[in-house]
Amino acid sequence: MQNALRKIDGCVLSSILESALRIRCNDELIRESARSGRLNIIYYSPRGQEIIPSAISELLTDDDYICTIYRGIHDQIAKGVPPKLIWAEYAGRLTGSCKGKGGPMHITYPEKGVMVTTGIVGSSLPIANGLALASQLRGDGRVTVAYFGDGASNIGAFHESLNMASVWKLPVIFVCQNNRYAEHSRFDEFTAGESVARRGDAYGMHAVAVDGNDAEATWHTARAAIDRARSGDGPTLIEANTFRFEGHLLGDDSAYIPRQEMEAAKAADPVPRLRADVIGRGILTEAQVVELERKIRREAEEAREFALTSDWPSLDELSCDVLANSSEVVQ
Repeated sequence: MQNALRKIDGCVLSSILESALRIRCNDELIRESARSGRLNIIYYSPRGQEIIPSAISELLTDDDYICTIYRGIHDQIAKGVPPKLIWAEYAGRLTGSCKGKGGPMHITYPEKGVMVTTGIVGSSLPIANGLALASQLRGDGRVTVAYFGDGASNIGAFHESLNMASVWKLPVIFVCQNNRYAEHSRFDEFTAGESVARRGDAYGMHAVAVDGNDAEATWHTARAAIDRARSGDGPTLIEANTFRFEGHLLGDDSAYIPRQEMEAAKAADPVPRLRADVIGRGILTEAQVVELERKIRREAEEAREFALTSDWPSLDELSCDVLANSSEVVQ
């Protein structure tokens, strides 16, 4: 990307950093809580992938939708879901975003446009199409972002969704967070071709690959895609290349990832890189960032305390909200 395009407003960059730091802090505290037995959950850490949704969400409004997957806490926090509601949902408490009935794999918070978190690989894409079609029919100007992983790019729903979105010019953006490993398999062992983005060509769709660990490059790429969607020019496929620093799920030791590859990825950790960049440019001072990190840590610890001291849902509550009246569907 040309240098002329790379400079974005310092306030935007510091906001992306704050989001990435908040994601990282909550992720670390969740893993710590689960390992110590304070939180009994299945957990899929997004460590290493914080920059992608932090940069994209800077360009979205609360009215815009996202659909994400079980490795999605970074997408949810970046979109604005209060961490205490996520923590409480993880803990199965009544104060969670779904009253403790969804759990870690089903965080939903329409107030900030988080419409679904799904545990089924690739199912975020067709759901996003449905939301985008509704927006198109209503003419409400909303954009929908579907987050998914590289493994999902090989299932049928990926291809069906791209085809339909392109034919109908839906205001949807498909964001593949390509972290190079689907569960325990390396990308080139299960994917034909070198790029997910190139698959967009088959569907006549604008598609681009970007370094998802580069905040500015991701922001510029997302801005173009969002502008395209809002103006009625249809969908975009973004392949945001990144890496995950933890196993597929908590307890997985990542033994299938070569040590040198993991060490190289961690040496290029995007969050401290952005932190240094923000300070180096004089956007924030070291002292300001340290204070920000302390504030975020306090918030995360308060969120954990809020969750673990909240009430459990009653037996009566467990049977509520299971079915919705079609006339009361969230607008």
